[in-house]
Amino acid sequence: MRMLGISVYPEQSNYEADCNYLDLAHKYGYKRVFTSLLQLEGENGENILDKFKKVVDHANSLGMKVIVDINPALFKSLDISYDDLKFFDELKVWGLRLDEGFSGLEEAQMTRNPYNLKIELNMSRGTHYLEQIMDYAPKIDNLLGCHNFYPQSYTGLGEDIFNEYSSPYRQFGIHSAAFVSSHHGEMGPWPVSEGLPTLESDRNRPVTSQVNHLVLTNMVDDVIIGNSYATESELKAIAEAFTAPEPFLQVDFNSEISDTERKIALDELQLYRGDASDYLLRSTMSRIKYKDQTIPALDQSNKFKRGDVIVVNDRYARYKGELQIALCEFQNDGRRNVIGRLTESDLPLLDYLKPWHSFKLTEA
Repeated sequence: MRMLGISVYPEQSNYEADCNYLDLAHKYGYKRVFTSLLQLEGENGENILDKFKKVVDHANSLGMKVIVDINPALFKSLDISYDDLKFFDELKVWGLRLDEGFSGLEEAQMTRNPYNLKIELNMSRGTHYLEQIMDYAPKIDNLLGCHNFYPQSYTGLGEDIFNEYSSPYRQFGIHSAAFVSSHHGEMGPWPVSEGLPTLESDRNRPVTSQVNHLVLTNMVDDVIIGNSYATESELKAIAEAFTAPEPFLQVDFNSEISDTERKIALDELQLYRGDASDYLLRSTMSRIKYKDQTIPALDQSNKFKRGDVIVVNDRYARYKGELQIALCEFQNDGRRNVIGRLTESDLPLLDYLKPWHSFKLTEA
């Protein structure tokens, strides 16, 4: 089952604020909680383990699933062995994320722990890491994957690397996750506040566009907000985007758009016609529904640009009412009206729409 998640950092916050945030996220259907034990000692030497346990207990009382970020150095400092995970069972966490891994054998053995703790791999490592683990026959039901987030601007994953490193997890059927970033949350594991996305291109996108981006890649199952605290409006918007029946793209509409054109764009489920053109994405069902409506031609002579949202007008009678999106630049001969344009944040998402995909358009 696909899940939404949030992140909390007890060593930097207080129990009441974390609990309030967990309650708010739970209200909107969030199920996962990411946190980190990599900073086990606070700046003043305060051991945060007790604070951590209290937050985990509250998350568990809400039915949420907590995964804690660890690495081999932490195992050593806590005198824990990879073949005895009782410490984490007593913390009552759902699982542990290996920010840095072992050789492959250890990870496989960890998945066979008697507590059925989930072992989450760092998907951003690449280097055939997953394949090495699979060679040792792990217990697949206890194996998960989750990408890194990137606090430093311009260091997040690129699209090609994200897809390349995610593909093996899809091939092996392993449940996976990636991070999006709140534009209001300033708290993370490190003293840097520049957002915490997985993909660099998501860093400055609106939160709904970040979610739609990850959904459209079809490369991960779960979406987790990396920084805290997201606002209630962000939590709600992310949940609505994540649970929407179809992905949606946001449009800035022209002022001269007609009521009929607005209905064609916003009221209809769009279906990318399968016999695809290099020039236009075509959604054709609206031309049947609106065939008796008048769609006057607009006085437009500029070339179409990629991302222009188009409705065919009265001058192209057979195709009148068809919604189209320009995929490249070409000349407007007057038989198509540009009614708006995909927002700059959503324009790159056009790459992920494929023939026979369904989607919705919404007003920015």
